Amino acid sequence: MNYLGHLYFSNNNPELMVANLYGDYVKGSKLDRFSVLVQRGIRLHRAIDNFIDTHPDVLALNRNLYEELPKVSGIAVDLFFDHLLARNWSIYHDMPYIQFLERFYAHQIISQVEYTEDFLKFIEAMRTHDWLSHYPSSYGLLKSCQGVSRKLSFPNLLDTGADVFKKNEDEITQCFKKYMHDARFYFKI
Repeated sequence: MNYLGHLYFSNNNPELMVANLYGDYVKGSKLDRFSVLVQRGIRLHRAIDNFIDTHPDVLALNRNLYEELPKVSGIAVDLFFDHLLARNWSIYHDMPYIQFLERFYAHQIISQVEYTEDFLKFIEAMRTHDWLSHYPSSYGLLKSCQGVSRKLSFPNLLDTGADVFKKNEDEITQCFKKYMHDARFYFKI
């Protein structure tokens, strides 16, 4: 899952949400230079990535979408699942979506010294541009696919992801529901 999925599986703990997102910025297994909470967030991030990357239904979906989205079908599924989570938020969370986002955006990071400058800039851009509020809409999915496509260092078709989603929406939605059922049980949400 992408940003929203990582926030969701952080179990309503804003500092853990930040530490979880930081997982994309940390390489290697030596984490003892970080506080216990940041280590926990990085490990949670990696566990979420591993769970989706090895889930049998998600693997089958990735294979089915590979022809239309070669090399990036897994990235696309992450974006599709964030879109579906945002669109169906009230099924999975008691707090209204916008309130959840506002709470996260308003959170002041406690352990700023542990985070790199580029990560802190990323968090600030996420807040300033309110990226996540657009996730439930088709337009938000389109912009997410286009934005991630531009960031990749190789030619790709991810910018067509919103069209691929529309074409395969039923299959993607069924996989998402199965994944969320299993992931919520696994992560005790």
